[in-house]
Amino acid sequence: MNHQEKITNPPVREFTALHLISNLGAQRIRLLLQAVDHPQDIFRMKQHEIESVYGIGPKTAEEIITFDDWQEVDRILEKTDRVGAELMTYWDDDYPALLREVYDPPILLWIKGNRRSLQTSSIAIVGTRKAGTYGKDAAKYFATELTKKSITVVSGLAHGIDGAAHRATVAAGGCTVAVLGSGIDVIYPSQHKKLAADIIETGGAVISEFPLGTAPDAGNFPVRNRIVSGMSLGTLVVASGINGGSMITAKSALDQNREVFVVPHPIGTPNSIGCNSLIQRGMGKLVQNVEDILTEVDVHIAQMKAEGHTDTSPTTPKWKSQELDDLSTAICEALSAEPLHIDVLAEQLEMESHNLLSKLLELEMKQCVRQKVGKNFELL
Repeated sequence: MNHQEKITNPPVREFTALHLISNLGAQRIRLLLQAVDHPQDIFRMKQHEIESVYGIGPKTAEEIITFDDWQEVDRILEKTDRVGAELMTYWDDDYPALLREVYDPPILLWIKGNRRSLQTSSIAIVGTRKAGTYGKDAAKYFATELTKKSITVVSGLAHGIDGAAHRATVAAGGCTVAVLGSGIDVIYPSQHKKLAADIIETGGAVISEFPLGTAPDAGNFPVRNRIVSGMSLGTLVVASGINGGSMITAKSALDQNREVFVVPHPIGTPNSIGCNSLIQRGMGKLVQNVEDILTEVDVHIAQMKAEGHTDTSPTTPKWKSQELDDLSTAICEALSAEPLHIDVLAEQLEMESHNLLSKLLELEMKQCVRQKVGKNFELL
């Protein structure tokens, strides 16, 4: 099956149908895909051909052969479009490369926002919902610094550390992806609906593997956590007790052969036990700054770029997420096409060069522009 055939004949209906068949999980679907040229062919197989696939018995084979609820499939696709989402399948060329490698990758992902954000190099930031000032400040710091390095921040949109990481990334003009433990049309917690909208507006995405309308049941979140770690080069545990979702995500990352990073905590603080335990048991690297993370993942980023699996460029220019005055906006718009020498920039804006310097310095401090050698300026 060549690339052009995939584009002209996307198998969204077939994957949605497979998603509806009971007892047919991701592993069995992947094995079925290996036996056919296109997902459509699965529904044309004979029973003995389906049963020859490892792990599929007569009952499941019969369910595939007799499946005829295409009306429900179309209803799901129509509702997906109605809520402003789209579907990504395991078959798609732009399915996240790292997520494809995990043991149980989601076969379908509902997406709101920029699906290109799932192709970027990313680090997961996770932690407790009951985070104190120390943990929230650490989440903000690492999210902001990772954004400066054009790294996407992945988290779960929960209260506490997740929310702090998402907000800091948005504020810094970066790209962030929120992975839900509910349907894409059920934002949880509801207080984060505005945050979810901000994530999408600034070039990130909100994603879920759960069908539309799925409530945020407690059992969904441990399942969700494997996606958070699975699509990331590493997972940073910012604050955690000895039990909870953050520790589950850290374990998932280790099982997926991904890096685990841990923020150390003072002895006796409420969220110190889980983090310090990970460090003590050698299950995570103690990190004090963003360079401690980058030294471990830079090699992986370079390798993925060489293989064409990732795009580490920011999806949205940082200045577009800032509240700028008219002159600052005009400067950024002038620099959008290419870096410019200050004299050329001044000429385009019909100003004197010395009158631009203070405004350019202000934009540098806001991390919207950067000065290169020879008084040349470029956008960040």
